[in-house]
Amino acid sequence: MQAADIAAQASNFPAPETQAGVEPVLTPLDQMPNRFFNREKSWLAFNQRVLNEARNEHYPLLERLRFLSISGNNLDEFLMVRVAGLAGQVRRQIAEVSIDGLSPPQQLAAIRDRVVKLEAMQQEVWQELRTELAGAGITVVDEAGLRGLSSDQTAWLKDYFLERILPVITPQAIDPAHPFPFVANGGMGLLMSLTRMADNSPIMEMVLIPAALPRYIRIPGEEACYIAIADLIWLNANALFPGFQVEGHGVFRVLRDSDIEIEEDAEDLVRYFRTAIQRRRRGQVIMLQLQGDFDPAAEQLLREQLRLDHAIVIKAAGPIDMAGLSAIVDEKRPELKFEPYSPRYPERILEHDGDIFSAIREKDLVVHHPYESFEVVIDFLRQAAADPDVVAIKQTLYRAGKQSSIINALCQAAEAGKSVTAVVELKARFDEEQNLHWASQLENAGVQVIYGFVDWKTHAKISMVVRAEGEGYRTYCHFGTGNYHPITARIYTDLSYFTAEAGIGRDANQIFNFITGYVEPRRTALLAVAPVSLRDRLYGCIEREIANAREGKPAQIWGKLNSLTDSALIDRLYEASRAGVEVRLVVRGICCLKPGVPGLSETIKVKSIIGRFLEHSRIWAFAGGQALPHPRARVFISSADGMSRNLDRRVEVLVPIRNKTVHDQVLDQVMMANLIDTEQSWLLNADGTYDRAEPGERPFNAHRYFMTNSSLSGRGGALASGRKVPNLALRRGRG
Repeated sequence: MQAADIAAQASNFPAPETQAGVEPVLTPLDQMPNRFFNREKSWLAFNQRVLNEARNEHYPLLERLRFLSISGNNLDEFLMVRVAGLAGQVRRQIAEVSIDGLSPPQQLAAIRDRVVKLEAMQQEVWQELRTELAGAGITVVDEAGLRGLSSDQTAWLKDYFLERILPVITPQAIDPAHPFPFVANGGMGLLMSLTRMADNSPIMEMVLIPAALPRYIRIPGEEACYIAIADLIWLNANALFPGFQVEGHGVFRVLRDSDIEIEEDAEDLVRYFRTAIQRRRRGQVIMLQLQGDFDPAAEQLLREQLRLDHAIVIKAAGPIDMAGLSAIVDEKRPELKFEPYSPRYPERILEHDGDIFSAIREKDLVVHHPYESFEVVIDFLRQAAADPDVVAIKQTLYRAGKQSSIINALCQAAEAGKSVTAVVELKARFDEEQNLHWASQLENAGVQVIYGFVDWKTHAKISMVVRAEGEGYRTYCHFGTGNYHPITARIYTDLSYFTAEAGIGRDANQIFNFITGYVEPRRTALLAVAPVSLRDRLYGCIEREIANAREGKPAQIWGKLNSLTDSALIDRLYEASRAGVEVRLVVRGICCLKPGVPGLSETIKVKSIIGRFLEHSRIWAFAGGQALPHPRARVFISSADGMSRNLDRRVEVLVPIRNKTVHDQVLDQVMMANLIDTEQSWLLNADGTYDRAEPGERPFNAHRYFMTNSSLSGRGGALASGRKVPNLALRRGRG
């Protein structure tokens, strides 16, 4: 950041008072009201970074289109949850202010402006990519381009419409005899202005496009040619409305409030969620999108019938469902995509003939996804299910995916007569319906299914296997920073930690007892659990760094999170900075902490990494009196982000890393690589803007590094043979 930028930002904060020979007097934090970024604005800045990757010319063309699609999907979810929540507060006249002191109406006004600008930028990016795609032989025809189709293409499209679309869609007249149809969340449709040729009377018709129909249709041929389904329906309007003259049309899309609020007196969570999912589909309209030259009368009709109270209305020339562009990304053009990557299976497990329990008994193990295979996690449960010495399995399930081998393994274990307990979280947003399905399947197989707490989500990722060995039992544990989801494990960077340490096993069992029987784990030996002790454990580690700084010892904190929004945790980091602690944070998404502000956060630097994979692992490292990285630093992995909901309203776990090899991998490899990355990093400024990092003379790409270098703890005999991984500490200072 330039000195001028810091000086401008510092004008919001009182400068520390100084006198000759006297320590500066720092203004109390509670007298610095402008010390936080707005959460919603920070999220929009994150999605702006995602969208910017669609303009990254170093990426293959279809991967850039994928980033545009992801940014569209992200924005949809943001509107359906966060903006919907603010609109609800405005309607109910709730005066609760945000972390930066804005009322709900003020936030909604600021967000509305930024959403409109972000949508406009998405349209700009689409037009750029569409031109480049056409140059690469992938054409997307719009209404104007329909006339350029060949007679064969037009004939094929007509047949496709008559055979595959016409039987599915249902036109509905809009008049006093026909009530205005319900438009579901995410629903897209066409409004058509018609004239009945028999008597020249005008009529308005609506055609809703069922969600089961593809958003883009590929026209057969060697060169890829796609058409949006709305354009195809419009192209065949005469077949849909014989005897009518089509005067005009418009395409629209509706997003609704999709959050589910939990009622404290809900007696049956399963029954409650089944009905709540149905209510969500009929939530308040949050955004209406209109495509093209929308007929003013039709627009007015939509505004009146959809009750657009506090809703955002956006008019766009191009596609209004950016997420739907993912269908084009699936085009089989490998030269326009990233080279396929096959994750490694840890060598150390293979050296034990694939026996995971034997490998864990020998030494703790970390598997780094997606660079190392998620099959290890699945095999851990598969082997437990088939092992006659395994007597019990306990498992948390937050998201497990649609085709879950994890669920199958748990069912097989129960059917084999083992004691199997599954904590299924019904409150996993947008996965509630899938989790209800899994819960039913698990119960049918004989698994004891627990739904956890009414008010708190069980977000911790824990798997526990109890095995009879010798004269007693040994507990094997898996802790993950990500979900038990085989699909997202190919995209998300996460850590899977396996251990048979007895103290951790006893603590894990206490956590399960907490979830299933409300027995609060007051004294855990090693693990910290939210909302009981995790916040205090982090605070204690920060306080020790502050004490070391005041004693003149090296004092550093490294952190890697998806989001940092909790005001109390941020204030602790501010206090650490004011004491002289060096703080380096990698925060992928939302960050409400303001770095580099004199008198507040001068020693804090924050970066965000956006690249081929989605950064998702949560890591904390505390120096403990010696410069990082070093073998005696305190290192933790966690399921929790730095958000109030994670620390106070969710069951989360913080796991200390004590094994030397695993410690080195997490700190010297994973954390260090993120800090020194220059090719995918964005640096957060004190004014809330982000600048893309300069690659420098020695560019470093963390994702590429992990794709080409084996992890320390998984290398087995290869590590002992002396084939070392590159020493990343030598490159320190570039992040």
